[in-house]
Amino acid sequence: MLAERMRTRANGRARRPRLVTPLFLLVMLSTWAYFTAVGTLQPTLPLFVKGPLNGTEVQVGLAIGFFAVAAVLTRPFLGSVGDRRGRRVLIVAGAGIVSLATLGYLVSESLWVLLIFRLITGAGEAAFYVGAASVINDLAPDERRGEALSYFSLALYAGLVVGPVLGETILGDDNFTAVWLVAALAAGLAALAGLPVTETRPEEERAASGDARRIIHPAGLLPGMLLSASIWGLASFVTFIPLYAREVGLDGSRMVFVSYSMIIILLRLFGARIPDRLGAPRSAKLALGIQAVGLAVIGLWATPVGLFAGTAVFAIGHSLAFPALMTIAMRNAPPKERGAVVGTFTAFFDLSFGLGAVSSGVIAALLGYRGAFVAAGLVALAGFLTLVFRARRNNPRDVAAASMVEG
Repeated sequence: MLAERMRTRANGRARRPRLVTPLFLLVMLSTWAYFTAVGTLQPTLPLFVKGPLNGTEVQVGLAIGFFAVAAVLTRPFLGSVGDRRGRRVLIVAGAGIVSLATLGYLVSESLWVLLIFRLITGAGEAAFYVGAASVINDLAPDERRGEALSYFSLALYAGLVVGPVLGETILGDDNFTAVWLVAALAAGLAALAGLPVTETRPEEERAASGDARRIIHPAGLLPGMLLSASIWGLASFVTFIPLYAREVGLDGSRMVFVSYSMIIILLRLFGARIPDRLGAPRSAKLALGIQAVGLAVIGLWATPVGLFAGTAVFAIGHSLAFPALMTIAMRNAPPKERGAVVGTFTAFFDLSFGLGAVSSGVIAALLGYRGAFVAAGLVALAGFLTLVFRARRNNPRDVAAASMVEG
């Protein structure tokens, strides 16, 4: 009996389609290098605006979130480009643009010059992520899509573990020049790693490459709106944790970012199949509720212990949100339109990140950093309540709504 059960399990594993391939790992390598560059800037850019540029909290939020202006305008268009021209051009060009724009920070002696380069950074970031995420979705079997996105995000958060430590270590006594150079180098390495990426578009997508394509894909709209509720809190976290950490008595924020990223890495490594097993809609609901609690703890418990405890809770919620919501988005679109769905869905990331960073700056100026975190928690709570409300009012004739509230 035991031997029979073991054979059954082995046969089940054998039937599972392969997920991790050399191409999958190559895209993860490029993603890791790119987000190492992003992570290097996370704890240092707010300090640059507050220090050498003598900026206010509102200006810090503006500098962090301004990249989203270009990103939100270009992501849907870039998704269509990826469907027509392939993914590699987006990965290589996007990372290359970010590398060059980061070098522009070297000559940013005023906030307005910095904002110009942040705009350029946003356009490059949009291209890179749409390209990389589209490759992963191309390679992922339908029944393992949530798992694939969880593994993909390991590379992202591995970069966000290395980057903040690297950034604050290099910064030392305000050595921003070295920080910008290292970040530009990391983004350049991401572009080089993307050069060997081969064609992954489905056959029907390549056959239809000359057809007119959707710029805004409806399958990405509702999941994207819910993603906004999640990313609003991330914007507040990234923007003001470098300053808030010092306010509560820490000597820097790098270990807060490391803790946040390590928790996400562990959950997505050992819980990569949670969105597939629990169900994407249920995972999304759970994620938003947990994020709301984490942000409230950060804002209401103003001590180092409270900051790390709230960060841990917030990270648990955030680890579930993106794979679950993208899985929902991809279910409602044919393979030939994946790039457009990714572009539409992730445009909400940029929109919410930009609005969240700027609005958090205004709230921080009025109510302090704690008020900004609590407000972001209320936005996540609104997303959670939206899913609860939709579950109660589910219309079985509405296929899109049913996919949001199944289980």
